[in-house]
Amino acid sequence: MDFLRPVGWEDALAAKAEHPEAVPIAGGTDIMVEINFDQRRPRYLLDLNRVSELYEWSVGPESVALGASVPYAHVMAHLRAELPGLALASHTVASPQIRNRGGVGGNLGTASPAGDAHPALLAAGAEVEVESVRGSRRIPIDAFYTGVKRNALEADELIKTVHIQKADGPQQFSKVGTRNAMVIAVCAFGLALHPTTRTVRTGIGSAAPTPVRAKDAETFLTAVLDEGGFWESRQPLPASAARQFAALAAGACNPIDDVRGTAGYRRHAVGVMARRQLAWTWERYRADDGRGTRRTAEGAA
Repeated sequence: MDFLRPVGWEDALAAKAEHPEAVPIAGGTDIMVEINFDQRRPRYLLDLNRVSELYEWSVGPESVALGASVPYAHVMAHLRAELPGLALASHTVASPQIRNRGGVGGNLGTASPAGDAHPALLAAGAEVEVESVRGSRRIPIDAFYTGVKRNALEADELIKTVHIQKADGPQQFSKVGTRNAMVIAVCAFGLALHPTTRTVRTGIGSAAPTPVRAKDAETFLTAVLDEGGFWESRQPLPASAARQFAALAAGACNPIDDVRGTAGYRRHAVGVMARRQLAWTWERYRADDGRGTRRTAEGAA
């Protein structure tokens, strides 16, 4: 196994062009496990740890540009307001040591359906900026996952930046695991309310061959909020709407039975998480007076 260690982004792209089969490594939290258990033996490892551009992030007027190697710990510490769903998901990633090394780019590159960042990225509506010596392009998150542990990257492309819309409404993330830390998700769910566009987005992890959205649930809830005037009135949602949203979210799953859980349990758990997150996000939306401040119990700012 040869170890390639570029000193900058252009060097990394050149190395990937020369060796398309090279496997990128930054945090190494996925690939090193496979190597240590002799499940994978790539011919080349492309070490990206010295590529400073991948550790940069910036907050713009409408979105956050997050470098592929920005650690989860940085998202938790610095981007909680702009990316609340991803910050919540970052809290569930493994251990403090791994949160200080691993980044969103690793989850995207591996494209495992159990990756903790995927539901939050789907719910937020992210775009993945990839680049090669041929140029750069942005891939909408909905088109990024192409199969089990497969993504839309060409052989000579590397993930550079993830562009994520700043939250304009409440977001949530939940994960079910067999213990509280250092655990692969049995299933996960993310929800984001987008009052500006009056839309709802979701993300499901570890309950289908790829990370997926519960699109029927989104369509249903969007119609309920629009037709009932709930965006304006901020009134409590009917219990029947929450139950139907949960049922549709569970129906979007296509899980398997494995050592972590059964398909039936995964569907049930996704439905429970969807119902609870809808309650949490809607209560948060109701408590916000529309100017970014919280209302008192009497409704005054």
